Amino acid sequence: MANITAAEVNKLRQATGAGMMDCKKALVEAEGNFDTAIEILRKKGQKVAANRADRDSSEGAVIATVNADNTRGVIVSLNCETDFVAKNDSFVKMATDFAELALGTSSKEELLAKDYNGLTVQEKLIEQTGVIGEKIEIGDYRTLEAPFVGSYIHAGNKIAVLTGLSKKVDNGEEIAKNVSMQAAAMNPVALNEEGVDQSVIDKEIEIAKDQLRQEGKAEAMLDNIAKGKIKRFFKDNTLVNQDYIKDSKMSVAEYVKTADNDLTVVAFERVALG
Repeated sequence: MANITAAEVNKLRQATGAGMMDCKKALVEAEGNFDTAIEILRKKGQKVAANRADRDSSEGAVIATVNADNTRGVIVSLNCETDFVAKNDSFVKMATDFAELALGTSSKEELLAKDYNGLTVQEKLIEQTGVIGEKIEIGDYRTLEAPFVGSYIHAGNKIAVLTGLSKKVDNGEEIAKNVSMQAAAMNPVALNEEGVDQSVIDKEIEIAKDQLRQEGKAEAMLDNIAKGKIKRFFKDNTLVNQDYIKDSKMSVAEYVKTADNDLTVVAFERVALG
């Protein structure tokens, strides 16, 4: 049996993140060959991944980041099974690293194929599934491009938002962050009225009519009253029409115009765990 030193075990641990005993066992099985030991640990990860493929991975870390000139942003969620793992510093760092890599990609599949310290992202996920013993996967992947893109990550990395503005302004980062915080807190269904799916509108109209019938309103009055309720739905549930949470005397659209009268919100992306 090969004589495995503590330094070799530690080197493998630093390279893979696996536990000391797992690293020692892998090196013993590999008769001291470092590359073979890595392969053994990776195969262990594949077995664990296969065994846990049907597990729920609803915990994790959601990271938003933007490029240097604030014209493109991405949100990546790295999902796991437990909150204990999600809060681990090394797990959050890996999620952040993946988000940075994602800035140079246009799809989740492209991200999974990216190199990450000598492995593809997909291979790293399998390796870490073996190391951690939980299902680890890329959950959500979103991109946003606009003349100016800002971001916000809610405390605990449970919600991340990207906001696109129609042009660059001096305090664009602050404006985009505040709008992103609004979206994180209020969870709008769409940017504006035009972005609400017709099926959602139809459902809300039917709900409103049913409520009005229960109140005894005449059938002939239902359409007009329901239209008024839909206007209220748009105000409460579309981002630019919502009351701005830091000053309810203005809407989000009006808040944005305090920075520049021509400034508008052109898009947003919101990802939340659970």
